[in-house]
Amino acid sequence: MFDDAVILVTGGTGSWGNELITQLLDNHSPKEIRVYSRGEHMQVKMRAKFYNNKNLKFIIGDVRDKNILGLAMTGVDYVFHLAALKHVPVCEENTWETVLTNIYGTQNVIECAISNNVKKVIDISTDKAVDPFNHYGVSKACAEKMIVNASFNYQTDTKFVCIRGGNVLGTNGSVIPLFKSQILSNNYVTITDPNMTRYLMSKKEAIGLVFEAVEKSIGGEIFVMRMPATSVKNMADALVILFGNDKTNLKVIGARPGEKIDEVLVSKNESPFTKILDEKYFVILPQQDNPELLDRYDDYPNIDTESFDSRNTRQLSVNDLVLELEKEKWLMSS
Repeated sequence: MFDDAVILVTGGTGSWGNELITQLLDNHSPKEIRVYSRGEHMQVKMRAKFYNNKNLKFIIGDVRDKNILGLAMTGVDYVFHLAALKHVPVCEENTWETVLTNIYGTQNVIECAISNNVKKVIDISTDKAVDPFNHYGVSKACAEKMIVNASFNYQTDTKFVCIRGGNVLGTNGSVIPLFKSQILSNNYVTITDPNMTRYLMSKKEAIGLVFEAVEKSIGGEIFVMRMPATSVKNMADALVILFGNDKTNLKVIGARPGEKIDEVLVSKNESPFTKILDEKYFVILPQQDNPELLDRYDDYPNIDTESFDSRNTRQLSVNDLVLELEKEKWLMSS
């Protein structure tokens, strides 16, 4: 579906954007990929990484700026909406800036996509949007509702779909490179709570699942990655095995404002509307009565748990993590 297509990626210079664009270029033949982001420096780095690939076009712009976003979306077939303020402490301290980017920015994406007759908008969401406990989660929960409702609230042929995932290895600001840096610099690791659990998946796997969801979606769904999880202590222990020694210390510093002990990808309130798509995905159907969606997913079984969280999913052991991390070239070589 992406062959000979024009694709826009908001926030395209981030970790997800880099992997998304890599897989688009490796596995498909798009006519053009437009990388839309605010940071000049990151665009220069990305341009060099892809050796000035002629299929890539870089556009400086902010999702808050509807005029520039609309121009960037001219003639676009598919939009991947990745732009967001996402670090929990940053969003807690900059609440209005978070609203402007994560909520206003998403509405701008919706309106520009409709006015430019975009075929499909794919919003990348997060486990923090489920039963939100911090401002980042609240803003992304709003964005999810806006994306899903856009499929029903406007007279448009543009389709809107949401994809919800948890933590991905190697994304900007993730805890894995922080732990490595702490071990190499000071031979200790600071952990907030050893019993805290988090979903975990490689970037390559996560983006591969994104493409599957895009191809299967008809609009109005929230696709949920059935990600494995592990404890924060297991993460720290795996990094100590890889980069530390018998003198490496673990320091418990307590949870930061807005952090949960466990993360959730399907809440108990969503489970009545949730279907088991396959071994990789759940799909959450909208509460609005939509015959097309009900017919599309009628033969799929309902979810068999009250909720799907990072405590009741498949758990990765320390050895599992070591094996997975050894595959991450960015971690082992840097």
